Amino acid sequence: MLQWAITFLIIALIAGALGMFGLEGTAMEIARILFFVFLVMFVVSLVMGRRVRG
Repeated sequence: MLQWAITFLIIALIAGALGMFGLEGTAMEIARILFFVFLVMFVVSLVMGRRVRG
């Protein structure tokens, strides 16, 4: 799950970089959505990783 979170982070950063070079509208919306997806997946990964396994 953490690998997916990192993948979405990289995609969001690329989309954000494209937003700086003239594709603001679409790329920034994609970057914003992917950033929030990354945050949710990252938090879920942290919670699942810290569970005590019986």
